[in-house]
This record gives sequence, structure tokens and C-alpha cells, in this order.
Amino acid sequence: MKRLGLLCLCLFQLSCISQNAEKINGVSFVGSREKVSQEHVDPILDVKANYAAVMPFGFARHLNSPNVVFDTERQWYGETRQGAKQYIALLRKNGVKVMLKPQIWIWRGEFTGDLIMKSEEDWKTLEESYSKFILTYAKLAEETKAEIYCIGTELEEFVKNRPQFWKDLIVKVKNIYNGKLTYAANWDEYSRAPFWMELDYIGVDAYFPLTPERHPTIEQLKSGWQRWKTKLKSLAEKYEKPILFTEFGYRSMDYTGKKPWLVDENEMDVNLKAQADATTAIFEEFWREDWFAGGFVWKWFIHHNRSGGSTDNRFTPQNKPAENVIQSFFNDY
Repeated sequence: MKRLGLLCLCLFQLSCISQNAEKINGVSFVGSREKVSQEHVDPILDVKANYAAVMPFGFARHLNSPNVVFDTERQWYGETRQGAKQYIALLRKNGVKVMLKPQIWIWRGEFTGDLIMKSEEDWKTLEESYSKFILTYAKLAEETKAEIYCIGTELEEFVKNRPQFWKDLIVKVKNIYNGKLTYAANWDEYSRAPFWMELDYIGVDAYFPLTPERHPTIEQLKSGWQRWKTKLKSLAEKYEKPILFTEFGYRSMDYTGKKPWLVDENEMDVNLKAQADATTAIFEEFWREDWFAGGFVWKWFIHHNRSGGSTDNRFTPQNKPAENVIQSFFNDY
């Protein structure tokens, strides 16, 4: 009987370790002009992802525009409510869990964190417009039983100037949606967000500057993480909430760790090794930590065979050495 009890205890402990080790291993599944089919989902399964972020979009004309336009016939299919629902259905059919993450795109790609109104009237209009946007997709999140719902992405000025609106919005979302909630704060914003206690994950778009080196080593990249990692852990402990990298990734180019947030069309030399090494460094630094929930690779296109590749210096890891790094770590965790 003693041996049986000891065996049960060991199995229980192994079970707990396994549960604690399991991470959110996600990809940011980019909306396209068309419906997704099984051939588009298979590469996600091949890379061993257990989550995908589905990202419908709303649009604003400029940084001072109070109107969020969404779910229109002019949008790509994957950016609409109907498209998001179809994407989620096929992902779930394949056993892939979902974070529904509606986002805003500002004309000409201006940074959403700088969205700010010029009058109280415009702030009120923005609040009403954004509420419709977020509550529409909260209903979809509940309808599709999405595991996580993200209430906003990189909206620092909006959050800073209207904190009560955001707290009220969270209450409204919780009246509709029963799953886990997060917000995707930019890497230089997350520590100031006022509502982490009301959410389930501290969401961070993890484009932290790590090193100014043109050809950084894994050791240099990991060293660059230390000051950020300490702050992230402290915040997780303060709020007793796990950190979730709502986006993480690197350009496959020289200086990949210098300003990882860059999305410009610069002609920096392709550097596939730097992307793979930076990806290795972030996995080795975070995926073993019990206060860290996991993250979503930025970004993954549905047409895998023609995405990324050896001449591409953009974010996607598809058909690059970084894809193999991701597959290896996703498989381990």
C-alpha cells in the first residue's frame, strides 16, 4: 500500500509539473481576402502551435479620428466578423485554441498608441464607436467559445486619457463573454496600464530593444533581456497575473534586436540567423518560467508556401530557420 501511495503521489506531481509547463504556443493568424481551408491550417499544426490569434480589424482615418469603421464589404474577408467566425471554426475543428484579437488600423499605418482626440465631444464619440467594435467581437468570442479575448492593442493615449472608460468597458465585456481576458500593451506601455487586476493575463507586445549589435549572438540577445525580464516578473508578482506575450517576433535582418518594433519597408540586409537566434533567446528566457503564460508569434500568413523564405527580411518566420526553432520549442512545451 505504501508503494502504491508513493506511486500515486509521484504521478500526481508529474501531472502538476506537466500542467504548469504547458504554454500558450500561438501564432498570429493574419486575415486574408479569402476563406481558410485545411491546407492553410496544416502548417500551424506542423509547427506544433496549440493557439492562434484571429484578428478582425477596424479602421480609423487618422490619429484624431473618433470613428472606428468595421465589418464592411470593403474589408478583406478575414478581417470581418464573418471571416473571423469561419477562421475560428476551422481552427477549433483542428484542435487549435483561439485568442480573438480585434485591432485598429489607422490609415497609412500610423501608430495606434498615438490615437488621441482633440475635444471631449470626439472622445465621447470614440468611446461609443470603440465600444460597438469591441462588444461586437465579444459576442463572437462568446458564440465561438474562444479561450481568450483581447480588448485592445497598443492604445496607450486612449488608455491614459480615458481610464474609467476602459474599466467600464471591461465590465460590459464580462457581461457578454465568459472566457479569459487580456489587453495587448506595447512593450513601453504595459507597466502603466490601470486595469490589470480586472483581466486574466498581463498582455505585452514584446518588441523590447535588446542589443545594438548588427550580428547579435544568442548570448548578447539573452543578456539584453535581463532588465526587461526582471520588470515583467515583478509586475506578474504584483498583480498575481501571468504575463502573456500577445505578440512577439523579430525581423529576419541585421540589427534585429535593436528596434524590434520596426515595420518600415527598409532595405536592411536579410539575416535569417539573427531572427532564428533572437527567437531562440526569447524561448530560452521565458518558456521555462512559471509566471509566464506563453505567446503569439508575429506573424503567420495563411498561404504558407509563398510566405517568408530566404530573401524576405520581414517578421514572418515561415520558410526560414526561425520556423524550425519555433517548432522545436512549441513541441517541448
